[in-house]
Amino acid sequence: MPFVTASDGTEIFYKDWGTGRPVMFHHGWPLSSDDWDAQLLFLVRRGYRVIAHDRRGHGRSDQVGHGHDMDHYAADAAAVVAHLGLRDVVHVGHSTGGGEVARYIARHGAGRVAKAVLIGAVPPLMVRTEANPGGLPVEVFDDFREAVATNRSQFYLDLASGPFYGFNRPGADISQGVIQNWWRQGMAGGAQAHYEGIEAFSETDFTDDLRAIDVPTLIMHGDDDQIVPIADSAEMAVTLVENARLKVYPGLSHGMCTVNADTVNADLLDFLES
Repeated sequence: MPFVTASDGTEIFYKDWGTGRPVMFHHGWPLSSDDWDAQLLFLVRRGYRVIAHDRRGHGRSDQVGHGHDMDHYAADAAAVVAHLGLRDVVHVGHSTGGGEVARYIARHGAGRVAKAVLIGAVPPLMVRTEANPGGLPVEVFDDFREAVATNRSQFYLDLASGPFYGFNRPGADISQGVIQNWWRQGMAGGAQAHYEGIEAFSETDFTDDLRAIDVPTLIMHGDDDQIVPIADSAEMAVTLVENARLKVYPGLSHGMCTVNADTVNADLLDFLES
C-alpha cells in the first residue's frame, strides 16, 4: 500500500487514483479516506486525479502517540503533496478536514493551491470562549473525550446512528450499511489519536488561517448539521475568507457527503469546472 513518511517518521497512508487535474480530500474525525468513496469514484470517472490520505492515528496510517494537533495534520498533508509533486490542487475538507485544509493552505500551500472547498467544516472555532460566545460549551467536548475513553465502540455506533447523518430526525431514511461503515472506519483508528484529536478540532482557532486563504473557496454546509452548527462555523467562515461563497443546504446533515452524495457531487463538480 502507498505510504509517505512524515518529518517525524510517521507513516501516512494515501490513495492516488486517476491522471487528470488533482483534487485532494481531507477527512473528518474519527474516520479515514474511505469516507470520501462517493466523491473519489465520482470524480475519477470524470477525468480527475483524486488523492486522499488517512490522518495520523486514523485508518491505515501509523497509530503514533504524538502529533495529534492541527500543525502536524497540516504538515502531514504537505508531505503527501510534496511526495506526489502536486500543484494546482483543489483541496476539499470535511469537518475536521476543513480545519486541516485551512491550516495547510495558510502554512504550506503557497503556489500549490488552485481552489478550496470546506464542507460541514469546523472553522473558525468550535468551542465557546469569551471571544467566541456562540461556540459550543467545552463540556460537550469533555463528554466526547469521556465516551472515547470509556466505550468508544458504542459511542461511535450511537453517533453514526443518530446526529451525524440526521438519522435521529423523524422520517429519516436510515441506512445500516452507512452506520456500520462509519463505525468500521472509526474503530480502525487509534483511541489515543481520536481522544487527543477532539481538542485539535474543537479548540483550534482557524481565524487567521481563513484570512490567509487567497484562492476561490466554496463553503458547503447543511442547515440541520447537528455536529458542527452552521451559525458558528460556515456563516462566520465566509466572512473571513476573501474570495468565498457559502452554499447552504436546507435540512441536510453533517454527513451529507455520503447520504446526499448526488447533490454534493454535482455542486463540487460545478465548482471544479468554474
